[in-house]
Amino acid sequence: MFSAYRTILATPGAPAFTTTGALGRLPLSMTGLGIVLLVSGRTGDYAPAGLVMAVYVVTSAFFAPVQGRLADRMGQAPVLVAAGALFASGIVILLSTVDVTLWGAAAGAVIAGLGAPQTGNMVRARWTHVLPDRSRLQTAFALEAVLDEVVFIVGPVLVTILTLSVLDWSGLAVAGVAAIVGAWGLALQRSTQPRHRPQADGPREPLPWFLLGPLVVAACGLGVLFGAAEVLVVAFTQEQGRPGAAGLVLAIFSAGSLAAGLVIGAQPPPADPIRRLRLSTLGLLVFLAPLPFAPNIALLAVGFGLAGLMLSPTLITAVHLVELTVPHSRLTEALTWTTTGMSAGTAGGAALAGLIVDRWSASAGFVLPIVAALMTTTVAMLYRAPLPRRDHVAS
Repeated sequence: MFSAYRTILATPGAPAFTTTGALGRLPLSMTGLGIVLLVSGRTGDYAPAGLVMAVYVVTSAFFAPVQGRLADRMGQAPVLVAAGALFASGIVILLSTVDVTLWGAAAGAVIAGLGAPQTGNMVRARWTHVLPDRSRLQTAFALEAVLDEVVFIVGPVLVTILTLSVLDWSGLAVAGVAAIVGAWGLALQRSTQPRHRPQADGPREPLPWFLLGPLVVAACGLGVLFGAAEVLVVAFTQEQGRPGAAGLVLAIFSAGSLAAGLVIGAQPPPADPIRRLRLSTLGLLVFLAPLPFAPNIALLAVGFGLAGLMLSPTLITAVHLVELTVPHSRLTEALTWTTTGMSAGTAGGAALAGLIVDRWSASAGFVLPIVAALMTTTVAMLYRAPLPRRDHVAS
């Protein structure tokens, strides 16, 4: 099964940009939680911690497409250098002012959000540039989805251990170092960088929003699911008197997605990716539907494990559809729009889930991921797109 992965990683430059790209996206899974742990620990209050984290999340979500657009116009290298420096500077400002003024910490969060490196999307754009055999792209996108899962498993654990068991500022400091090393390391790899189109070359090709927009909405639905799941699992395990089991349930969720991603990546690309998107989103909806009725943690974990099997196929196929339907000259920007949709959904899902738990219960809250999955499934069922065949990399 792993021969497909060995084949793509034999591409010149691929191991290097894959490694540095994964390191550069590690801060995305560490920073929000790191801010909450640091600010709440220093102030003794979760309200300012939530405010500073929200400032960071919103800023990074809405400026991700700006980074993508600049990378498509100027090339990835200068954008990555600036992004890494901005992120690290913002973290330094936040750490320096958190004991002095909340506004200073919020300003640092804004600067960090502006520079949150979009290395994952830039690596995906590199894969489309270096793989002459388009049938290998699904494997590359699957590899990136698996790395995303690994990053979002390792990052929260790492920042929690560093912040609570070492020094309270060390978690965010490590995130800043990872951003610098990952983003700048990727910037140095010029040979695999996709060709950019300077403004002098003429007007940009338009983004096909009638094709991209529904995929962004679907990504938003998945984000709501992710954000709600974290809050609801923690609340449910607390109601059951076993708060420590929350990490295990979420790990099973991620493990299911990771395993499915590995299997999908080893298979030939589907002849009809839209059909796969419909089947995977429908499977996600079906497996989530029983969760409000789960009587205990064990059955909740089973439900999340099965739902996780549908996550990677959905994400991999969505990225593949973006690659098929947007101009290569704007691919990075298009991918960052899906990231923005997912980030916005995650923030909203977490907030709504918290309100539902406070008013009713965690079990009632599991209706929210079902509604989010229903939204994503509906988009997939209604999606129509003429899919061009891309047998070679656009020059």
